[in-house]
Amino acid sequence: MDSITVVGGGIVGLAVARELTRRYDGLRVVVLEKEPRLAAHQTGHNSGVVHAGIYYRPGSLKARLCALGRDLLRDYCEEHALPYVECGKLVVAVSEAERGRFDALERTARDNGVPGLVRLDATGIRDVEPHAAGIAALHSPRTAITDYTAVAEAFAREVTAAGGEVRLGTLVSGVARRGGRLEVRVPGEPLVADHVVLCAGLEADRLGRIVDGHDEPRIVPFRGEYLAVRGPRRELVRGMVYPVPDPRYPFLGVHFTRRVDGSLEVGPNAVLALRRDGYGVVPGLRLADVRSTVTWPGFWRMARTHWRTGAVEAWGSLSKQAYLRVARRYVPEIQVADVVRAGAGVRAQAVERDGTLVDDFRIVTGDGVTSVRNAPSPAATSSLAIARHVVDGIPVGGRA
Repeated sequence: MDSITVVGGGIVGLAVARELTRRYDGLRVVVLEKEPRLAAHQTGHNSGVVHAGIYYRPGSLKARLCALGRDLLRDYCEEHALPYVECGKLVVAVSEAERGRFDALERTARDNGVPGLVRLDATGIRDVEPHAAGIAALHSPRTAITDYTAVAEAFAREVTAAGGEVRLGTLVSGVARRGGRLEVRVPGEPLVADHVVLCAGLEADRLGRIVDGHDEPRIVPFRGEYLAVRGPRRELVRGMVYPVPDPRYPFLGVHFTRRVDGSLEVGPNAVLALRRDGYGVVPGLRLADVRSTVTWPGFWRMARTHWRTGAVEAWGSLSKQAYLRVARRYVPEIQVADVVRAGAGVRAQAVERDGTLVDDFRIVTGDGVTSVRNAPSPAATSSLAIARHVVDGIPVGGRA
């Protein structure tokens, strides 16, 4: 094998390209990114949390790769002088009704070997976060924050230093098989490769369809909106304060997160996005994106099951008061006057035809193509581990 093309210039695609250049001397590695800059989508619009592995089903790909990726990322940031702050996280139960979910979450976290995990009572919560409220909490002191855009850019520099290429503003319009190799259609001359790795995030289903004819599971985009705490009130949270998540959903609920620049965010929520790159305060609408969602049978089955939760999330999107009312259950002193609307991200959530929200990472290799079909959070945390997993499955030099 002489050449591998990676489609996608987010943190996962760049981690894969980096792993390929490190593992195989002489292999031509080319990264194709349709945007004029790296990390333009999910990588550059998340809260920067390095997850410790609290939430994921023990034994799942998410659980295994998050644990490995967390350690690899910590070491990488230290080696390359990138931001990495172990500010810690509290996952807080605020009512007795949450005890069952809270206890189950603790079992999951301990099965996953979350380092330093401690169960706290109300007094213990105040010792860690003096302004937080709750009846019990899990404290994960090793949960950290970083700058994932800076990490992705560092990966790209390593790729080019090793002789690889990173091409920006390069849209892939198709992949065809020619004499045992793959012809990647881009503006100008096609690019010939022996293997193609698709790390397309929000476009995973569409790119998958033009490569292998399959767009299942379909990406249903969810917009996550943030509020920023301004002034001295942002010092009311030292690290992170999270709710106990609803196990029916892969979303973690509105939470407080310290950023590496010292700011404090509240969010994100999860509302249906009407365009896959709807990051602005007014996100707008793209008919092709709406059509992709509403023509998928899985969307309607999902909507019938979860419409009440969707309505609550939508109301929180429209009303800052409603949004903050949920958040203030955890940090009551922060008022509506203390927050302003901030950025937004869009999550590429894969949904099965039967309406099931795909929870685990999904990575498929066959016929010269590796397709990362579902890689939401904690994909950024896990990026270096995902890269090892992907490259392990590529038959380079007769090895798979």
